[in-house]
Amino acid sequence: MAIVRVEQRNAHLAGPVRLETVPGRDGEISKAVLTAISNSKRGRGVIREDEPTAMQWTLWGKQAENAAQYLGKGSHVNVVGRLRNNHYKDDAGNTVFGFSFTCEEIDYLDSKAEADARRAKESGEAAAKRAEPRAAESKPNARSRRQVKPRKAANDDDIPF
Repeated sequence: MAIVRVEQRNAHLAGPVRLETVPGRDGEISKAVLTAISNSKRGRGVIREDEPTAMQWTLWGKQAENAAQYLGKGSHVNVVGRLRNNHYKDDAGNTVFGFSFTCEEIDYLDSKAEADARRAKESGEAAAKRAEPRAAESKPNARSRRQVKPRKAANDDDIPF
């Protein structure tokens, strides 16, 4: 079977890298899936339009683990890999044809500063989402803002009965 080489240049990730472990021949192996979008220009002169192309890539092993660790939504990458035609039978018995893209090389195009800034932003957004429900539950009301005087401990002489 002939291998078709595919290159996706100056792409950015549409979402986070999804990492999982799957059984392999020699035990568990890491598998990551990412969706990269690149824009190409179509047409001539003033009538040029962006034509976005999205590809879902599969990465394996250490390459998958590194991508999950260092890449996130919006990361800029160059991806080189191979295209494979696959088919399967669906629940109704119909043959479904599709393509799968397997990554062989991936270049991380973001600088360290850009990657750190994106990770800080993502972790800040995640922390804000986790804090939202708690903030709604513990919202201060007018009574809780008043100065509360500490009570004296009651002794037996202060009890009226």
